[in-house]
Amino acid sequence: MVDDDQIILKTLSLELQRADYRVFTALDGAAAVAAARKEDPDLILMDICLPPAVDGVPWDGFRVMDWLRRLDKEKKTPIIIMTGSEDPKIKERAMTSKVAAFFHKPIDHHDLLTVIRSVLRSSGGDAI
Repeated sequence: MVDDDQIILKTLSLELQRADYRVFTALDGAAAVAAARKEDPDLILMDICLPPAVDGVPWDGFRVMDWLRRLDKEKKTPIIIMTGSEDPKIKERAMTSKVAAFFHKPIDHHDLLTVIRSVLRSSGGDAI
């Protein structure tokens, strides 16, 4: 799970762990790519608005998705977008990027868990 808000990371992590999922978190794009390479997740929850890296590179969720998909050509890990932005262009871009689902924050945890279960069943995975 990638989000620059530590409260969201902690809250959703606890909720997902209670549902028996393993959860790995990252606060920015560079950490997200490193964690995905190390942990090989079955699903990624991705915020779109992320802080730039120390070198000033604009690591938004779309750039992270591009990097992850280059690293993950065979597996095609499903990505669920979660964002606080109401900009319709973000949702349009996310959906054309073939994400598994799109959620506006605040996220209903029950709805998110339902979608996660469905996505993992269809992709054959079991961890986040």
